[in-house]
Amino acid sequence: MTTPTAPGAPAERGLFCNRTLNLRGVRTIGYDMDYTLIHYHVHEWERAAFEYARDRLTENGWPVDALRFDPDAFTLGLTFDLELGNLVKATRFGYVVRAQHGATLLSFDEQRDAYYGTVIELSEDRFEFMNTLFELSRASLWTQLIEIHDKTPLPGVTSYLHLYREIDTALGAAHLEGALKQAIVADPDRFVDVDPGILTTLEDQRLAGKQLLLITNSEWWYTQQMMSWCFDEALGPERTWRDLFDIVIVAAAKPRFFSGRGPIYRLVDAERGHLEPHLGPLEPGEVYHGGNARMVEQSLEHEGSQFLYVGDHLFGDVHVTKDVLRWRTCLIARELEAEVRASAEFSADEHQLESLMADKTVLEQHHSALRLERRRLVVAGTDHQEIDSEIDKTATKITQIDTRVAPLARAATLQGNAIWGPLMRAGVDKSLFARQVEKYADVYTSRVSNFAAATPYGYLRAARGSLPHDSAHDHS
Repeated sequence: MTTPTAPGAPAERGLFCNRTLNLRGVRTIGYDMDYTLIHYHVHEWERAAFEYARDRLTENGWPVDALRFDPDAFTLGLTFDLELGNLVKATRFGYVVRAQHGATLLSFDEQRDAYYGTVIELSEDRFEFMNTLFELSRASLWTQLIEIHDKTPLPGVTSYLHLYREIDTALGAAHLEGALKQAIVADPDRFVDVDPGILTTLEDQRLAGKQLLLITNSEWWYTQQMMSWCFDEALGPERTWRDLFDIVIVAAAKPRFFSGRGPIYRLVDAERGHLEPHLGPLEPGEVYHGGNARMVEQSLEHEGSQFLYVGDHLFGDVHVTKDVLRWRTCLIARELEAEVRASAEFSADEHQLESLMADKTVLEQHHSALRLERRRLVVAGTDHQEIDSEIDKTATKITQIDTRVAPLARAATLQGNAIWGPLMRAGVDKSLFARQVEKYADVYTSRVSNFAAATPYGYLRAARGSLPHDSAHDHS
């Protein structure tokens, strides 16, 4: 897999390619804003959202004053089980490898009983997927409220599904009513994690003839103030952030923006936010409210494959864009940086684990062959004491290897998050999150500025896919 990085940059700043992407063939690049062009200090943002939603839930008469946000207790890629009230991690095939009810991890037997024969299908109403950092506050509320509800039912709550919806309403209010965003605008230094490399990346893309779009669900007042704070000073007195983009679309209502036919309005008074209905092609330099992706395609007169959309939302930004429009897609996930670093730090132990498992495989095959041979001797009425001794010796060697493997295997499964493990892996398999990324994102990376390493003329090549039988020649 080609993972270009800037000179001297660490491996975690690479571009990871699922499907070959020729950037020279991309005419237009669309960007999301939140957690894409503007990254936030996750702990600060999500704690503020958590606390706002918690305060809203007090209006339901719920005993929530003692609830506290723990950002390290969760990670992306988990799934809410709205039927059983659990939070689970699944493999790419939907098999549960870890489950938590309230604050308690299920034991192996409890997990097996709960999910025997169950496959996590994200298309089912029973399951909701954690695919953005905005979900961390939801998970924290969910697990703590499950604990409370199981002991003394919360007023008016009839099911775990009902509980999830109440949390959703409270968090929606935190985002939609503007109080949280007002707090961010008032103190951006506290909330925003500025990446100075983004500006150069955007300007290089424009220099190479790319049309740049900003397509965000945020409202105009918030977009204007945050983009101005992040970019205007670096651009100097003669330019503003709006000069970076050919077209700006706010309140886009993604994912519906990519699949629907919503009406569009043009901003006619930037100070007051006044809008008027717009008919005809979108015009360069303008700001629009709402609309849909088909209008963008028709106005710019490019094919779907000539668009690249870059966003952090696996469903709203990447899944629908790829599935409906056939635009090229890039997922931004800052968590990749910690994951790649952890994997590199574990590499020596990983090699030792692989070596031990290879030795164990050989011994297990030998042990199985010995058992079969012993069975033949028993049936033939032949003495089998010598083979019994060999069976015992082989079993002892396997046990010794297991003793060495256990701590290494445990450490491998807990890279990244001490409870849930790596974002992209579930045990020895890919995680359900990794499967969604693989399926819908042509490229994934930790931040927009990583594109500077490839330049706008780069050719990103996907690696030849590996198959279980690829290693057969190693044993021939």
